[in-house]
Amino acid sequence: MAFDLSNPDRTIQVGVILFDSETEILDVAPVDLLMGLTKPFISALPIPNSMKAQGLDVEFHWVNETGETAKLTSGITMQCTDSFESCPTLDIVLMGAHTPGYNPKESELAFIRKAYGSCSAFLFICGAFDAALRAGLLEGKTATAPRMLLGKLRQGAAGTNWVERRWARDGKMWTSGTLLNGLDMMSAFARETWTDKKEMVDVVLGVGGWPVRDVDYKDEPDVLSGREVSWW
Repeated sequence: MAFDLSNPDRTIQVGVILFDSETEILDVAPVDLLMGLTKPFISALPIPNSMKAQGLDVEFHWVNETGETAKLTSGITMQCTDSFESCPTLDIVLMGAHTPGYNPKESELAFIRKAYGSCSAFLFICGAFDAALRAGLLEGKTATAPRMLLGKLRQGAAGTNWVERRWARDGKMWTSGTLLNGLDMMSAFARETWTDKKEMVDVVLGVGGWPVRDVDYKDEPDVLSGREVSWW
């Protein structure tokens, strides 16, 4: 039976998967919303005890193949907490974009497939759609990606229903547009997942100033409309 994220009866295992490449900081930064829903963070807020009681028990894992140093953009290096071998079963998985032109290893794609098969939610942000596509997870799915790439994706990956949205959900598969749309997707994920903890979720989103923007980009014109982009 799949683990029920909405009413967890144990600690939620959250993992951020990193490749042997650079990962964009802003792609993986939205994972911090989940930290903001944890009991330690909630207990420090000046809110009623009834809301504090809704805090989640969460354990975070930063995972790459070796469990050693990973690279993020802007010169950041970080010590991972887990290797592919040592990582426990993950309930929520998040991935950001690897460096354009990087070809993921088969071992990396295999771990994505394994994590997707056992998790309750997998969130691919910005260029992470490429890893999902290479892993064979988007066939027959509805998904989104950075707006300037959708035209090429509709031609080159026609087995996926590509939609022009800030974020899209197909079952436990979540995809987003470009990097900061990961914030839009994460706030939507929290609201849809923990409906019975709405007061607590809304307080955390409000305190953090998380964006509430139109999912169909009605508030933002496509500045790259008609331009050829060959990142993918």
